[in-house]
Amino acid sequence: MKPAALFLADGTRFDGHALRYEGIALGEAVFYTGMTGYEEALTDPSYAGQILTFTYPMIGNYGISETVAQYPRACVAGAVMKRIAQHPSHHQSRKALGEWLDEQRIPTLVDADTRSITIALREHGTIWAALAAGEEAIARAEAQLTDFVRTATTKELVPSVATTVEHVEGREGGPRVVLLDCGVKKAIIRELTALGANVTVLPYNASKEQIMEHDPAAVFISPGPGDPTDLPQTIETLRSMLGQRPMYGVCLGHQLLALACGAQTFKLPYGHRGGNQPVKDLRHGEVIVTAHNHGYAVDALSLPSALEQTMVNLNDGTNEGFRHRDLPVAAVQFHPEASPGPFDARRLFAEWLQDLV
Repeated sequence: MKPAALFLADGTRFDGHALRYEGIALGEAVFYTGMTGYEEALTDPSYAGQILTFTYPMIGNYGISETVAQYPRACVAGAVMKRIAQHPSHHQSRKALGEWLDEQRIPTLVDADTRSITIALREHGTIWAALAAGEEAIARAEAQLTDFVRTATTKELVPSVATTVEHVEGREGGPRVVLLDCGVKKAIIRELTALGANVTVLPYNASKEQIMEHDPAAVFISPGPGDPTDLPQTIETLRSMLGQRPMYGVCLGHQLLALACGAQTFKLPYGHRGGNQPVKDLRHGEVIVTAHNHGYAVDALSLPSALEQTMVNLNDGTNEGFRHRDLPVAAVQFHPEASPGPFDARRLFAEWLQDLV
């Protein structure tokens, strides 16, 4: 088998083997704690620019169905796993995970010590890294990583996955929702349209005038990759629309709405990524298990008096949701649509849309 290696910017190296595709992936090294949902994770736009380490020891055992992908292509920069299933077993499987990763030209490290990698990331935090697949790539990786670290930013991540073309989803007659696409997952549009919404998808940098041309009943701000402060134009647009239309944000959308309302955000040490994060709904006193994929969070102590914290993460106490006390503005940090993950929070979309009709 071909050699492969993961190089962290602190000098740490982890070795293993490559699939057929050879190349170098440069990006942030992060880990994902879900036991399933690898197809959704690998195609989630929020993972753009990241090298994703799976903590579960066997990945790919039910293959690739090509029905649950969240984007038309893989969005991760690279993938790391301990074992990859060569012979998947599932009636919906169309191809093996390894075959699909090669087709997608994703550098992949297998037979890796993912436990040690995860420990390193938990101790150091998210870190720039290079994943090199093949001997030639390994020879060039450290020099490329050094150059990459000097200039690396997250500013191009949202533009790399957000739509540039306006389009409409769903049927006429339902609540008209404008969705600002910062890197939206298919599952979010599917959930909104299944509930009867007529969804007009606009680019993340659409102006207030472009949004209001559609006379929406509400505005939805999608998840996406990177640092929310990379999108000052979007933040200003949302700020200018406070009180003019109901607004709802998820993940990156949650952070953008918080910034528009005067709160602050910060980078988490190693982020929340997986389908098993416990969140307490402070309004009802219940705990729900939720799907997460984010490296930044809203600073709960920075919430202005107009915002009420509605949800909190029980693992680390970070903010998971807020609502405006006077305006129809609300947001959650996690993913109510799951994909992958539990369905505990799925009702939130229905509750929001119900308020619009």
